[in-house]
Amino acid sequence: MIETRLASCSIVQTLGVRLPFSFNFGFSPYHLLPSISHPFPTSSLLPPTLSILHSKPSSSSRFSSFCSVPTQHNDNNSQDLALLLEVDGVLFDAYRLGNRQAFNSAFEKLGLDCANWTEPIYSDLLRRSAGDEEKMLFLFFNRIGWPTSLPTNEKEKFIKSVLQEKDKALEEFVMSKNLPFRPGVEQFIDDAYNEGIPVVILTAYNKSGDNIASTIMEKLGNDRNTKVIVVGNKEVEQSLYGQLVSGKVISSGLDEQLAKEAKRAASAERQRLAKEVASMLKLSVEIDTSLSESLDKIVAALRAGAEYAGIPFRNCVLVAGSQSGVAGAQQVGMPCVVLRSSLTSRAEFPLANATVDGFGGADLTISKLRNLCKKQQP
Repeated sequence: MIETRLASCSIVQTLGVRLPFSFNFGFSPYHLLPSISHPFPTSSLLPPTLSILHSKPSSSSRFSSFCSVPTQHNDNNSQDLALLLEVDGVLFDAYRLGNRQAFNSAFEKLGLDCANWTEPIYSDLLRRSAGDEEKMLFLFFNRIGWPTSLPTNEKEKFIKSVLQEKDKALEEFVMSKNLPFRPGVEQFIDDAYNEGIPVVILTAYNKSGDNIASTIMEKLGNDRNTKVIVVGNKEVEQSLYGQLVSGKVISSGLDEQLAKEAKRAASAERQRLAKEVASMLKLSVEIDTSLSESLDKIVAALRAGAEYAGIPFRNCVLVAGSQSGVAGAQQVGMPCVVLRSSLTSRAEFPLANATVDGFGGADLTISKLRNLCKKQQP
């Protein structure tokens, strides 16, 4: 936990930084600035008023899935919880609805007229490959024959080109009007809104980037898009955490900078040791740091999401659809629930606080999330 103390606010007052709502990073931002105000003008991506965050919630019922003790609400419980939703696998199950069609679109673009995956063919390849898409393609072309003009030593290159076209086609499908929300998404958002619970949709680390935000808002419609807060890359950069990490805000303590420098030093040391070992073995070694960078991006989005919700991050719950989201939530110390999709239906998520299969009913409800958050509090 970072603890920041200022002898005087005069230095920070000159920065002119505008901060969203209220924050909690494990330290109080009120030590940094004498006042807090909204960083952005009101838009369709942000609620026009904060009054929705102060409405009194309705009573909840007893659920044993998350917590054996029933939740007891009080007058301040509209401020004790915020929900952060991932896009892939949570709002949309693009894999179930569009993955097979995306493969067929890729085959068509590459001129592979002989390749067309029907539902039975796709299901059989999926089962035999355990979901490995490269293996699916190898199995298929080994069965029907490879393109005659393809040299034997270029099969892997050919497979990668098919997967690249498939990913593009799937992204186009996600951005289109043809992809519906998962069943229960709209009702879940309405239930949260009616109980005064902020709902934050995280697009910052989505594969489609910020472009998916407009698609989401269009699908929600005018009556519902004011009920959510969308946090993309711009919002993360302009959040207090984003500015601290980027060095745009000067903290009186050196904890944040020291942590960054220690991380860089550790990475450099790993590279140095790897090169020494490689030199001894006469090998060429390169350490992949992309996973660490991806996790950093997720952590920044989670921190920013809590800021814009105005709720301490430990009182937020991430509804994740991926292992990477779970890892980010664990690093932050944020409770996390995994919503399984067709892509992750057989996956295990030991680091998540709970795993469910859908919205509403016996699966994911506001009452269960309240109990989960309450259970996590010390």
